[in-house]
Amino acid sequence: MKKKMVSLVLCACVALAAAGCGGSKKFNNPEKGGTLIMATNAYFEPYEYYEGENVVGIDVEIATAIAEKLGMTLEVEDMEFDSIIAAVNSGKAHIGAAGMTVTEDRLQNVDFTDPYTTATQVIIVQEGSEIAGADDLSGKKIGVQLGTTGDIYASDVEGATIEQYNKGMDAVQALANGIIDAVIIDNEPAKQFVNKAEGLKILDEEFVIEEYAIAIAKGNEELLDDVNKALDAIIADGTVKGIIDKYITAE
Repeated sequence: MKKKMVSLVLCACVALAAAGCGGSKKFNNPEKGGTLIMATNAYFEPYEYYEGENVVGIDVEIATAIAEKLGMTLEVEDMEFDSIIAAVNSGKAHIGAAGMTVTEDRLQNVDFTDPYTTATQVIIVQEGSEIAGADDLSGKKIGVQLGTTGDIYASDVEGATIEQYNKGMDAVQALANGIIDAVIIDNEPAKQFVNKAEGLKILDEEFVIEEYAIAIAKGNEELLDDVNKALDAIIADGTVKGIIDKYITAE
């Protein structure tokens, strides 16, 4: 009787392990011919933004090309930026692409693909502002988009008060209204925002140079490898450059 009970227990343990309950993490990976779900924040033009009811932009086109290489179709889920990593790790989304910079803090929570572009964080101020560079931000009120690298880097400015906004445009609007002194944000969205708001300018001095990549659930080596192979292929054949050049023209 005891041997039979032990056998039953062992069989139950094997079944639990196979189901992902024995300590091995199971991932909600897409199958070939299925849907690749991308989490993003669609208020970061030209990387992702709304055109009518559709989310378009650099990241969307790159993710679409990756999905095609994998024999899948892309589905875009728009959400707050600081919810993207949680969505990827919970299986709500397979990948996160949102002009997302690879940082040490984020690497503790997700894995990243190879970088697909280099970006620059810049400072937006009102025309006539006494702020001429990063050294002048000390003690100032700085606006950032919640959860972005601008948010992270701004926290290192000595004596500054950081105002967090869910959308980059909200921070820029607060600057235009004189509520804050400066905004730290990616250069390409910064140009879009400044073009739509009078009396603002981007400082010539670069704040931080960084690399963008695609987030994938921590430890999901199978999907990471598949996406990296597809990404490397569309970088090599010029697809990624063509997409970026379509949205970002040389000045």
